[in-house]
Amino acid sequence: MSLQVYGILNCGTCKKAFNWLQDNGIDYEFINTKETPPTREQIQNWVKSLGSAPMRNTSGQSYRALGDEKKTWSDEQWIEAFAKDAMLLKRPLFVKDETAVLVGFKDEKVIREKLGI
Repeated sequence: MSLQVYGILNCGTCKKAFNWLQDNGIDYEFINTKETPPTREQIQNWVKSLGSAPMRNTSGQSYRALGDEKKTWSDEQWIEAFAKDAMLLKRPLFVKDETAVLVGFKDEKVIREKLGI
């Protein structure tokens, strides 16, 4: 299994995910979205897998700075926004075998199911 985890180092939720993955002996590659933002093509594929709504970091400053029109944006408009500002992406984002399978880190049962462990 090839697993990539996209996020940022100082994100508390990412830190919880890293600790959980390590505690469970799961190998992963961390991609810091501040240093290496995802490509538009990657984001398009992620939106195809997950939809744009779960991928939105609604608690971040970048999201709050967007106008009210964001409430009516299409997936394509969200893809453009994510590509311009990776901080709009909810973290962590898990990509297994090149397919986005999960965003966020809350329910261990769901995490195990989505990661296939």
